[in-house]
Amino acid sequence: MLGSFKAAFAATVFAAAATVGAQEIRELNFGIIATEKAGALKQMWTPFLEDMSKATGLKINGFFATDYAGIIEAQRFNKVQIAWYGNRSAMDAVDRANGEVFAQFVDLDGTPGYYSYVITHKDSGITSIEQVLKNGKQYSFGIGDPASTSGTLVPTYYVFTMNKLDPRTHFKVVRSSNHEGNFLAVLNRQVDVATSNSEMTEKAREKYPERLEQIRILWKSPLIPRDPLVWRKDLPADVKKKVQDFVVGYGKDAREKEILKNMYRLAGFKPSTDAQLIPIRQLELAKDRQKLVDDANLSEADRSARIAEIDARLAVLARGM
Repeated sequence: MLGSFKAAFAATVFAAAATVGAQEIRELNFGIIATEKAGALKQMWTPFLEDMSKATGLKINGFFATDYAGIIEAQRFNKVQIAWYGNRSAMDAVDRANGEVFAQFVDLDGTPGYYSYVITHKDSGITSIEQVLKNGKQYSFGIGDPASTSGTLVPTYYVFTMNKLDPRTHFKVVRSSNHEGNFLAVLNRQVDVATSNSEMTEKAREKYPERLEQIRILWKSPLIPRDPLVWRKDLPADVKKKVQDFVVGYGKDAREKEILKNMYRLAGFKPSTDAQLIPIRQLELAKDRQKLVDDANLSEADRSARIAEIDARLAVLARGM
């Protein structure tokens, strides 16, 4: 009897503490990944964040780091509670930063995703991806942030891993930058070849269409799912509801539509879950599997065991689709 009373009392105290914790939340930090210069990102996202503050009654602060890892680590240590990621970086946030996907971008033209590119200047003399694969030591290469889906993961696997090449050693010089940095580096002939994506191309079409004609697309990826929004799992339920109601309902009038259009040509957001990341997890595992197949330093037994482990993980992911 006394044990039951203690259990009930503890449950009451816990519930009261949780309620107080929820009431104490007055502001949230919203992480924005570094796809281009911080000033440009602030200009794009501030109206949306201000509207979120008004709608939710919470102060929403933009958090701009210089790389993807800065946002992931900030969310891990609860310095950021909500963040925009690419799918690859969202996977790290879910696995390492107590994250959970709750929404996904909806594109202005209705496409369910976007594309990774490998680009060059039209006057570079490079006219095909085969030239890049064959003559890498002649070229400098711009790759994306290590946690970027379209800047690193997708092109690394499809262009290089599948051709048994490592971009880190294949080129004369390799430099890493955000999407805008790599795009401008090709335009200004600071690198011969770089990764990019269709989102960056559309932004360039609006900002400097005459310069876009100087870009040649050498390779286009399969479709990549549009970017997710990720919150910390431990946010109180009432806060989550306020945030999701605002996000999913945003974009109903002309003013909001214009704000979204300036944020990577968005039409709005739709509800999503961690299941959105399954294709990206499969891609990452497939890349790791190919590396094992090609590793001549492994014993046959070690290779077989590690490949079997990856195959088992891939099978689990396939059942979750």
